[in-house]
Amino acid sequence: MSLFKKFEPKPDLGPATALKSSVRRVIRQKLCEQYPVLAEEEGALLEAAWPNKASVTTVKFAREHVQMLISDKQVLFFQHYDDWYLPSLRLLHKFPEMLPSVQVDRGAINLRLLHKFPEMLPSVQVDRGAIKFVLSGANVMSPGLVSAGGKLPDPSKGEQPIKEGECVAIRAQGKNEILAVGVMKMDSEQVRKTGKGIAIENIHYLGDDLWLTLSKGGI
Repeated sequence: MSLFKKFEPKPDLGPATALKSSVRRVIRQKLCEQYPVLAEEEGALLEAAWPNKASVTTVKFAREHVQMLISDKQVLFFQHYDDWYLPSLRLLHKFPEMLPSVQVDRGAINLRLLHKFPEMLPSVQVDRGAIKFVLSGANVMSPGLVSAGGKLPDPSKGEQPIKEGECVAIRAQGKNEILAVGVMKMDSEQVRKTGKGIAIENIHYLGDDLWLTLSKGGI
């Protein structure tokens, strides 16, 4: 379920706290472990997404147990409980290779950080019928990924399967931009074999309140 379907910065966020240099180093190291592409070429992508000298603060969205890393009023990454750090859609759209991705049928629109860095995550693709549901905050169901309009990594083509619990970008058929960010609820190969059940938990999608807040100038 989306964390930001009902989100208002002023009442929902606690005070901003500057990151200590020691905490900053730990988080940057954790990001490189979660997203190895960030560490490639001596950390060039991490430096582009989060310059080492950039001023970054952390704020808490207590109701949903979310911590956000913010720079220049834009959310770079957020963490739910102690799970993975997820890039905002703005960042991922700029560096899409950060995440694996899946594809949904037509209609995907850019998501802030993920749109900026779309290479951060692996991706999958959903079919036309799934788009309106993803954009309403619904989880991604397996049938939308295994139909003619959907796509999953294909090991026979040398593509790496996506494991249960991994973060993933959700794309739309016929579009290059990313529609949403989620967490795999089962391995991509299990999705392919069964074609049933919830495949991806939808965490942050185009048009949710976090996206709209960042579109209006940020937090």
